[in-house]
Order: sequence, then C-alpha cells, then structure tokens
Amino acid sequence: MTTNQQSLLRQWSMLRLLPRAPARITARELCDRLSTADFPVTKRTVERDLNELAGVFPLVVDDREKPYGWSWQRDASGFDLPGLSIPDALTLTLVEQQLRNQLPPSALDALKPYFILAAKTLSSVDDSTSSKAWLNKVKTIAPLQPLQPPRIDEACQRTIYLALMKDLQLKLHYKKRDAADDTVYDAVHPLGIVQRGNLIYLVCTFADYDDTRTLALHRVRRADIVHEPVRRRASFDLDEFIASGAFGFRTGGPIVLRATFKRAIGEHLYETPLSDDQVLAPGEDGTLALTATVAATRTLVYWLTGFGAGVVVHAPAQLRAEIKQIALEMAKAYSDDAGAEQPCGPAESHG
Repeated sequence: MTTNQQSLLRQWSMLRLLPRAPARITARELCDRLSTADFPVTKRTVERDLNELAGVFPLVVDDREKPYGWSWQRDASGFDLPGLSIPDALTLTLVEQQLRNQLPPSALDALKPYFILAAKTLSSVDDSTSSKAWLNKVKTIAPLQPLQPPRIDEACQRTIYLALMKDLQLKLHYKKRDAADDTVYDAVHPLGIVQRGNLIYLVCTFADYDDTRTLALHRVRRADIVHEPVRRRASFDLDEFIASGAFGFRTGGPIVLRATFKRAIGEHLYETPLSDDQVLAPGEDGTLALTATVAATRTLVYWLTGFGAGVVVHAPAQLRAEIKQIALEMAKAYSDDAGAEQPCGPAESHG
C-alpha cells in the first residue's frame, strides 16, 4: 500500500474516532487508538492530521486547558464515512468464514457489500499488518479426517433459510443416497438448521406427522416455499434434539457406557468428559475405568473403534458385542496378505 493510501485510511479512522461535542478526545488518546487499529503513528502526526482535517470538516478543538480535546461540532450534520477500519475488516472476514451458513438471507444480503469491502480493505494493507496476519494465526480444523464439503444448490439453500425465518412450509425435491429418482415432500415444516462439520441439515417434520426428521441440504434438488404457516410443536427444542444424539445417528435411548482405557489414550476425558455424570477411576495397571451415560449412536461406535486396542468396552452387552464383531471382521480382512499392495523393490539398472 502506498504512503498516500496509508495516510488516507488513517485519517478516515481518525474521523470515526472523533466524538460529537461536548465530548472530546485528545491527540494522545487518538494516537493510542490508532496504534491499536494497526496505524502506528506519533502524537505529532496525529496533531498535524487534525489541523489539516479541521480545514475541511466541521471539527473543533477545546483549547481551554491542556491536553487539548478534539470533537465534531455539536450541530454538525450527520456524517458517514465510506470504507472500513482494518479491525472492522478482520472481524467481518471472520464472520463470513465462520457464520455464512448460519445467517438468514436478509442478513447475508445486508452484509454482502461489507464482506466485499472487508476483502478489499485487507488486500490493500501489507501482509505483515497485525490484523491481516491474524487470519493466518487462527484456524478451525475438523476433529476427524477432513472431507471436502458437498456442493449445495445456493438457490435451494436460500429458499430453505427464508422459509425457516418466516415460518413457512416448503415443498422439496430430495435425492436420497441410493434412489434413482427424487422423492417429493409436499409439506415440509422447517424447525431449524444444524451444521455438523461440512454438512448442513434441515430439521423438520413432514405433513401431519410429529416425528422430527433431518434432511441433508446438499441432497435437495429443488425447494419451493408453500405460503402456509408451519405447524409448530410447542415442546420442540433444537438444543434438546441435538443433545439427544440425533446427529450422531441414534440407534437407541441413553445407555450407561462402561469401558477401560489405556491411560495415555483416555486422559483427555478428564478435560473433555463424555457426560455430566462421567466417572474416571485410575487403575494400578495404568488404565482408566470409565462410567458415563451417553446417547446410543453410530458416532459413539466410530469413536470407540477409533481407539483400536486402546479401549475395551464392558457394557452394555449389545455395544460390546457389536464392537467385538467389528474387531473380528477387521482382523479377518487383514489376515490375508493377498489384499495388500506389494512394496516396490529397488529399480533395475539398465546401464
């Protein structure tokens, strides 16, 4: 960024920081706030900028006592400056990255010009600027093997979000994973949106049925708003629905899990427990005995089998039998070396 651009952005930021009289701000306070906003300047530079800006804008200085205080004139007309400060641009960029799929269409439309402006603002400053560099210092990663997100039809997503916001019904054309043709749901009552990793789900009910269902947004091929109000269930709570294990693909009600972990593998459970009633008891043989009430889900099975021989499930019996069967099938799959890829030998020399 050129010196002139840097000066212009700094002066815009200064004008935003100035209060309306009788409130006042000193050059030293402006200097400190500008430094926080990634504009490191001297008090002398701030004073020079203020004197120059006062020749163009309705600014006043209270020089009755030191340090002098600066402000907009009390009767100055409303004034709005284009552009964003660098911290503002950083905040909006992070909002776009993290919350884009959780904003209703009206909010997304209202923020879109600011997202574009934020990108331009950050692109105009040096990569070494602390606010811009922050983007490369914080990351969100998936706790499991990362997968590429599926493609979602943006028009369908927008229609679904709009119906959810306005409490209207939907007609959806939905492509089930193994189906040749779309399934048409004529009366879908949207209850909520849940993002699970890279997947976004619509929580809903169908027609006059009370059971709560989930639909993956990337499988929606067409979405139309039906201008009829949704049928609300007074007892439905989205947080309770999630806590019940619905998005771990429930296989039954709550269970009391009893298992033994190798200490090095299970110690993280002290800091991130499975449940409020979790009990961890260290054993003399370097193990941890776990007891916790959890939802019976496919995710629980995947989580436990992911530790391999580092955990042994004792109860409930049905879960123990399922994991034992998985272990036997894995052992059988790996017992035949014919399925293994043969290592490459040394390259032959043709010299």
